Amino acid sequence: MRQNRLEKKQSKANIKEQKAKAKALAKQGPRFTKEKVRKFLLGSKEKQGFIKVFCIYALLICIGFIYLNPIMQMISKSFMSLDDLLDSSINWIPSQLTISNYTQAAKSMDFWASLGKSIILAGVPTLCNLVSCSIIGYGLARFEFPGKKIVFGIIIMTFILPSQVTMIPTYVLYNKMEILGTVLPFILPPLLGSGLNAPIFILIFWQFFRQVPKVLIEAAQIDGAGYFKSFYRISLPSAVPAFITCGLFSFVWYWNESYLTEMYVVGVIQKSSWTSLVIQLDEFATNYNTYATTAASGATSINEAINMSGTMLSIIPLLIMYFFLQRYFVESIDKTGITGE
Repeated sequence: MRQNRLEKKQSKANIKEQKAKAKALAKQGPRFTKEKVRKFLLGSKEKQGFIKVFCIYALLICIGFIYLNPIMQMISKSFMSLDDLLDSSINWIPSQLTISNYTQAAKSMDFWASLGKSIILAGVPTLCNLVSCSIIGYGLARFEFPGKKIVFGIIIMTFILPSQVTMIPTYVLYNKMEILGTVLPFILPPLLGSGLNAPIFILIFWQFFRQVPKVLIEAAQIDGAGYFKSFYRISLPSAVPAFITCGLFSFVWYWNESYLTEMYVVGVIQKSSWTSLVIQLDEFATNYNTYATTAASGATSINEAINMSGTMLSIIPLLIMYFFLQRYFVESIDKTGITGE
């Protein structure tokens, strides 16, 4: 009996609470007021509004579509057969995946040999760029000497000056040094701090080494460390983001460079054995026709799908590299923009 009474009292109390809540909600008026709608659309100090978020995401989607649409079209076309290319009803998804386009394009480009030479032509100058530009950037950040502003002006001027202006004198210089047709024209300038877009890397290292507290350098020197040891033990470990950023940019720029590679390394008058995937792509039509005439069987006439396959083969190594390093690359970009003492 007592339990029944307690249950009745609790149920009555719950009913009273529900009625009180209903009265409170009725006093508050309608749920959506002008102020709530305004905060939802325009936002407040604590939260961004719907209009701003919608505009940001719409802009990002449009920019992403502009960049991704050509790549998706290229991937789709590269797997199409000749019948799919001629069929107007097939636009994105091929009727069947044609892998032979890639095999024929790879054989005509001599893919594996060209890939190895491309890695050498892009990797070795990148390492030289990192070594020389980091040393130059550290020297400009840590030492005061007469003519420092003039050196900065020369570095900036070499970046502003178009490469076409110095192309012919540089070609004459390399010809007199008898290094044309070798990899040395891509190694010697980076070793001296004048590689491809080296002024950008010098300024990045200069800005980054300025962030390293001078107290750490002075403490290392008090403990007996010289200039080189303090640079190697104190400054370099903290400059990993700058190395990643400069390394990726330098590698991609050397990889995509075709004109200077063909002029200095491959050779204009007398061809050398050096080549790259980008050079093979420039000469893709000629190389494929030669391959098709010499192939015993299975080689078809060149078409858009085979052209797209060759283009994909030339950028796949960069896509794979960025896929594995993109997290470190984004973090490095953020850290190289931080200002310190």
